[in-house]
Amino acid sequence: MSAIFAVLSGAAESAMAAMLPALDYASVGAQWVGEDATSGGGAAGGGGVGVGFRRTPGTAGVGLHFDREAGLALAAHIRLDDREALGAALGLNCGQCAGLADGDLVLRSYRRWGMDAPGRLVGDYAFALWDGRRRTLLCARDHIGVQPFYYALAAKAFVSAGSLDAVLAAPGVSDELDEAMVAAWLTRVGLKENSRTLFKDVRKLPPGHSLTVRCGATDAPPMVRLRRHWRPEDAPPVRRAKDADYAAEFLALCESAVQVRLPDSGSVGAHLSGGLDSSAVTVLAARELRRRGRRPPLVFSWLPNLGGMRPSEAQAGEYAPIEAVCRQEGLQVLHCAPSPDDWVAMLRRDGARPGVHIHPNEEAVQRCAQEQGVPVLLSGWGGDEGASFNGRGHHAQLLLCGRWVELLAAGRVRGRNPLGFAAEVALPLLTGRLPLDLQLRRRYGEPWRRRWLAHPELMRRHGVKPQRFPRFVGARRSQLRLLQSGHLSERMEGWAADGARRGIEYRYPLLDQRLLEFTLGLPPEQFLRGKWSRWLMRHAMQGVLPSHLCWSIDAADPTRYGATLDAFMDALPVLRRLLEAPQAPLSRSRHIDMPRLLERMDPARFRAQPLFESLRKALQFLDF
Repeated sequence: MSAIFAVLSGAAESAMAAMLPALDYASVGAQWVGEDATSGGGAAGGGGVGVGFRRTPGTAGVGLHFDREAGLALAAHIRLDDREALGAALGLNCGQCAGLADGDLVLRSYRRWGMDAPGRLVGDYAFALWDGRRRTLLCARDHIGVQPFYYALAAKAFVSAGSLDAVLAAPGVSDELDEAMVAAWLTRVGLKENSRTLFKDVRKLPPGHSLTVRCGATDAPPMVRLRRHWRPEDAPPVRRAKDADYAAEFLALCESAVQVRLPDSGSVGAHLSGGLDSSAVTVLAARELRRRGRRPPLVFSWLPNLGGMRPSEAQAGEYAPIEAVCRQEGLQVLHCAPSPDDWVAMLRRDGARPGVHIHPNEEAVQRCAQEQGVPVLLSGWGGDEGASFNGRGHHAQLLLCGRWVELLAAGRVRGRNPLGFAAEVALPLLTGRLPLDLQLRRRYGEPWRRRWLAHPELMRRHGVKPQRFPRFVGARRSQLRLLQSGHLSERMEGWAADGARRGIEYRYPLLDQRLLEFTLGLPPEQFLRGKWSRWLMRHAMQGVLPSHLCWSIDAADPTRYGATLDAFMDALPVLRRLLEAPQAPLSRSRHIDMPRLLERMDPARFRAQPLFESLRKALQFLDF
């Protein structure tokens, strides 16, 4: 929906002008506002500095903010939570705090705490703050990476923006690929959260980090320092007297997380899969919008549209939860399964850019949302890692810590043979110590290298080797491993970039910082209780969600998967013709094992061995 800019160079104005065409969203008009920050702060010395933003209509929290007395200029895409607590820490009363925009609170926070200010902020944000007196730029990104932020240091200039394309468009920033990262991306090796992208010159600011850039002498490049301001492992323990106390506090945090992410005006959409996370977000949003006297959210499902027909008996398990939520809250649902054209459009986007990490079903949802004029989509993404975590790793910890009586009792409650249950818990721990080749063959059924379509020479040149599968021991350690793996921000970066093309902004209530810190501090018994995983979410949502949905354990979705697969199979011949059409080889084909790729694209071969992820990545990476 927006892009923020900061440029430190001798030609800030021309650099920012060059970045603008990369952000020309064809489907929605956009405007840019910029100002030379040095004019507002009395900064001295040579070198140009520019901050600015580009905003599409309807985007909230995007803009420029100035504190001319202190010589500060801020370009930000920001939505702060817990404003009252921040205002109190700044010495403001409720009236004063309410009269200030989020950007103004950020400026006041910087005046109070300096470079430590990002650690005091709670919300979804990415910003660049120029301090003219100190000749320093402070860039920061929110705790989990909802808002993207990219930067480059090239030609003695520092350039940053909320869009990778904008940074690449700046003078002196090369679009040369980082081959080591290409090899890792194509084979899913070593892609933990870090600052690298698939382009040599461009980095991304990791979630929960800030970046300080100091201007030195006129002919010297800026000095860059990276700091971490949010650490999920620092979340304090949460202990309450009764289960009811946990549930009440959890529900209040969920309600608040949804409320603060609802826009002040305009239509709102919500994902609804029929699972706990999306259902909770949808219901809470519907009730809050109704309380405000506004229209409830328009619901989008990944299931195929049956054209007015009733689901078959085999399909009922997938459609029934969605229908129950919509019936309870009086909501309209649009089923948006992807078409072959959606697949072709998605797979032809440049895989080196974040907009391709969109799920194929989401391509159809975005198209429907744009047609319906919905600018904000609420998603339950991230619930599995926090709010509705399933307690993974707790039973393994009981085993390794010698708490066998508790482990055997857990198996008995689940109606399992206690010793057989203990053996099942122990198996992943034992196989994790087998030689890696045996682990991989057990997991994939074929040599690991044959699974991926990166060119063998590329893998050899960069020493690409598979990594051991992680052992999940302990509920909290498992949560932290999942949060820090990088998959959350990878999807959010992709959805943000792709949604921007259609004027759509995504918001994720279950990744609220306060809610995450609460769930990270919970005892494991709040996730696993009796035969139930995700117990706290189920317990807290009683009376909110339909009862049978609250306590359902059926998470299979063969109808959705089948419709998605059928559309992909229909798209394969189209994609193959496009690949074979060019007279000259594709510039990126040297990184791909093209004969095996074309072989894998045979529909019969793919149906027999649907190695979808490797095929998707290879096709998205190619420039055709």
